[in-house]
Amino acid sequence: MKASEFRELTEDDLVKKEKELVEELGNLAFQHRLRPLEDTSLLKKLRKDIARLRTITREKTNESPAQETGA
Repeated sequence: MKASEFRELTEDDLVKKEKELVEELGNLAFQHRLRPLEDTSLLKKLRKDIARLRTITREKTNESPAQETGA
């Protein structure tokens, strides 16, 4: 997915999507250990999508008003 697609999701949807991607990555990694995948680039794409999603999640939580600090 593209970053713009992740940005359109709510925080709850981002958490759900992250769980799905991590589970999918685990399944593909397991399959790859049993027999080589035809398209090993899927593993790299999934890792990048997870990193992209976590970055956007962090951005959204940092910009929410509940995170204000009173110094």
